[in-house]
Amino acid sequence: MEGWSRKVYLALPVPSEEDHRPLQERLLAALEDSGPFRLERAAYIRLTPASLQNAQEICEAGSWRVTAVLCFDGYGWELLRLEPGNTAGKHYGLCVDLGSTTIVMELADLNTGEILAQESIFNPQINWGEDILSRIFYTKDRPEHRKRLQKATAEGLQSLMETLKEKTEIDTFSCPVLIVAGNTAMIHFLLGLDAFGVFQTPYAVQTLAPEPCKGTELGLSFDGFVYCCPGMANYLGGDIISGMLATGLADQEEICVFLDVGTNGELVVGNRDFLLAGAGAAGPALEGGVVHTGMRAKKGAVDQVTVENGKLKAHVIGGGEAKGICGSGIVDLIAELFLNGFLDLRGQFQEEVKGVVRLPGREEDETENAVEYAPGLYFYQSDITEFLKTKAAAMTMVEYMMNLIGLTMEDVGRFYVAGAFGTHIDKEAAVTIGLYPDIDREKLLSPGNASLRGAEKLLLDRRLMDKAKDIIGRMQYVQFGAVEDFLHLMVAATAIPHTDLNQFPSVVKKLEERRKKS
Repeated sequence: MEGWSRKVYLALPVPSEEDHRPLQERLLAALEDSGPFRLERAAYIRLTPASLQNAQEICEAGSWRVTAVLCFDGYGWELLRLEPGNTAGKHYGLCVDLGSTTIVMELADLNTGEILAQESIFNPQINWGEDILSRIFYTKDRPEHRKRLQKATAEGLQSLMETLKEKTEIDTFSCPVLIVAGNTAMIHFLLGLDAFGVFQTPYAVQTLAPEPCKGTELGLSFDGFVYCCPGMANYLGGDIISGMLATGLADQEEICVFLDVGTNGELVVGNRDFLLAGAGAAGPALEGGVVHTGMRAKKGAVDQVTVENGKLKAHVIGGGEAKGICGSGIVDLIAELFLNGFLDLRGQFQEEVKGVVRLPGREEDETENAVEYAPGLYFYQSDITEFLKTKAAAMTMVEYMMNLIGLTMEDVGRFYVAGAFGTHIDKEAAVTIGLYPDIDREKLLSPGNASLRGAEKLLLDRRLMDKAKDIIGRMQYVQFGAVEDFLHLMVAATAIPHTDLNQFPSVVKKLEERRKKS
């Protein structure tokens, strides 16, 4: 592993009348003669005044047997501190997926590459808006608001470091490295930068490849270096580039598709020969947002739905009473409603089918059809309409990109669906409603939190930063918002599974089999 930090054990010569070199010179000579640096003839090693402040006391306390902790600053190596004795065996680092909704952090053993623990929290930025756009407008032309969001982000990271420290009894605040993967807006908020360029044309953002900085510069009780995975564009950030590192898509021989669906949809199509990337609005419906009784995938959420004897049967995460429905449950529900004749191709309820109800109660609800998918919980016509718009946006991105390069789904060797949504969704249900293409199911892959997986790899091998930059340099970017006929293409994809049923032969077969049985 070629990491971002090094812990080097040094047996320093004790100062004497014959050898009265300054401590800085003594340390530098010992480091240059040590194994890791001896091989690097022109190794740049910097000993700052801050790193020398307690060095004398530490050397004396360790009988001049010390461990030097160094970090790569982007150009060479900087001494962070000295530790008494030989602590080279205790070398740890952190990586984080800085999501707009959730922040996930991992602690890794940098000697072995083992992931020791993982923790997550809701992003504290949510207090200033559930969606990124609300946060961008909150900070627009308001430096004090930017500072507020930056502080909240740092406090979120600090909280995770404290939790991991309690969980593992490892001092996470002494870790020399923190790798961050996040979208362009999240990185701007972390660094206290104006993020309005993410939203406003010509999309000239403050940075896509931030230089390394100290954790203390961001308000963390952490003197190590923070490294951010670089991004490609305003809507295609370091989280997607990190996903490229995780999947190895850019090195594949076969054509691959990488789709990350959330509030925004990010897409990469290509292989080792070419990379075409794009991004655009998708919508929170895929994560359970927008719909009346939607919620995230946690205890109390309906995550699976089936139809048994003409009635809906729901599975609840954690058991007990259902409180709402999450993204995977919505996909199941719509697929079952469609296959069993509750919905037509347009996603409209069939009123003559038994089981479709009108929700009694408020007057405004009397005009909207719904189904009761769990006791007291209803899924409305407007919920279905909103969800189908969202899935149409996601799949139109894929369809447009494939048409642009003159390929069809038959040419795809691997179709990655990243994120928690892709991990938990049922493939058959997703194909049924047209959210996934109708291809060999073994080609439909769920890499999970690809952003975090890529950050793990980057944490263990700094050479992958050059790989990330190479991927960005090879990418051609499409701004879907600027595609003139994009909305027209979406109309076709709004149907279940699509207006062109020839693209979904397995769904047609399922419908025919169900008709024969009925």
